[in-house]
Amino acid sequence: MRAMDLEEFLDTSLSDLKEKGLYNTIDVLSGANGPEIEIEGKKLVNLASNNYLGMATREELIEVANKATEEYGVGAGAVRTINGTLQIHIDLEKKLAEFKGTEAAIAFQSGFNCNMGAIPAVMKKGDAILSDELNHASIIDGCRLSGAKIIRVKHQDMDDLREKAKAAIESGEYKKIMYVTDGVFSMDGDLAKIPEIADICEEYGLISYVDDAHGSGVMGHGHGTVKHFGCEKRINMQIGTLSKAVGVVGGYVAGSQKLIDWLKSQARPFLFSTSLTPGAAAAAKKSIEMLMENPSIVEKLWDNANYFKAELKKIGYDIGNSETPITPVILGDENATQKFAARLIEEGVYVKPIVYPTVPLGTGRVRNMPNAAHTKEMLDRAVAIYEKVGKELKLI
Repeated sequence: MRAMDLEEFLDTSLSDLKEKGLYNTIDVLSGANGPEIEIEGKKLVNLASNNYLGMATREELIEVANKATEEYGVGAGAVRTINGTLQIHIDLEKKLAEFKGTEAAIAFQSGFNCNMGAIPAVMKKGDAILSDELNHASIIDGCRLSGAKIIRVKHQDMDDLREKAKAAIESGEYKKIMYVTDGVFSMDGDLAKIPEIADICEEYGLISYVDDAHGSGVMGHGHGTVKHFGCEKRINMQIGTLSKAVGVVGGYVAGSQKLIDWLKSQARPFLFSTSLTPGAAAAAKKSIEMLMENPSIVEKLWDNANYFKAELKKIGYDIGNSETPITPVILGDENATQKFAARLIEEGVYVKPIVYPTVPLGTGRVRNMPNAAHTKEMLDRAVAIYEKVGKELKLI
C-alpha cells in the first residue's frame, strides 16, 4: 500500500477534467491584446478582454514605461521594505490616493494580491467577515486566509446583510466584523448597493470593504463605483486593479493613512514579494493621469457599450440587466453556450463561454466586453456575426 504519486494524480485529475468538459485550453495571441486580435493567423474582433479603455496598447503608456525602465531598470531589485521602494512607486501611490479621493494608497503586484494581503492583515481569528455569495475568488481566498469566521450573505440582499450583521453583533462572539463585496460583479455587470451598504456598516460598526476591480476606470467618470455613488468618505477600504481599465498590471488599496501604514507593515504580499517593475508603475501612473485629465476616454467606452447592447437586444438576445459595459448574452443551456461560443470564434468574434461552476447551472452565457478602442465598424461586424450564428443555431 502506498500513496498516489504525482504522475498518477495528474493523469487521473487531467482525464477527469477533460471528461467533464472543464479542461482549460489557452489561446495564444500573436500580437497585442487590442480591439482586434490574431490567433493562429486569424483576425478576430476581441470581445473577451478586460482592457476596457484600450490603455494596454496606448503609445503614451509605452513611452513612459520605456523611459522608466531606462531610468530605474527592468526590476525594482527587492521587496518594498528593504530597498525595493523607488520614487516611481511613491508617485504612483500618491496619484492613486488622489484618484480615489482618499488620504493614502498602497500598490500591490496584482489585484489578487490586494485581497490576499489586505483582508488577512485586518481580519483575524476571532473576527467575522460577511461576504456576498458571488464575490470574486480572490476575495474568497483572502477571507479564508484570514482565519476569521466567514458568513455568506445572499447576493445583493440588503435585508439578509442587515439580519446577519445584527446576529453577528448580538452573538458577542466577534471582536471585529467586516462586510466585503465586489463593486461590480463581473458575470452579470450589476453594481453593489454602496449607499445601503454604507448605511448598514455605519449602523452596526462594520468595516466596509469594496473590491472595485471592474469599476475602477469605468464607473464614476472613471474614479470607480464608490465615487459613482458619492460614498468616498463612507467606505473604509477601496480595492482596485491596475490591469483592467488602467491597462497595465498590479493592484491597490486606498483608504486612511493609518490603514495604509498598517498594510505596509502587515500585508504579506507587500512584505515578501518584489514590488512592481518601474515600467509598470510609471505606465499605471500615466494611465490614471490620462483618465483624470480626459474623461472622454471613459465616455467612449460607455458610448460603445450602450451601442453594442442596443444592437444585440434589437436582434433578440437576452443580455440580462447589466449596469456596466459588461454585456452577457444569456442562453441558459451549458452545451448550447459552448457550441455558440465556438461558432462565434469560427466566424470572427473572440468570446469565451461562461458556464457552471463560474455561474449557476442553467445560466450559461457568453460574456462580451466592448471597449473604448473598438470602432463602430468592428462592433457592427460582431453584431452581424451574432445574428448569423444565432439564426443558424436557432437561438434568436
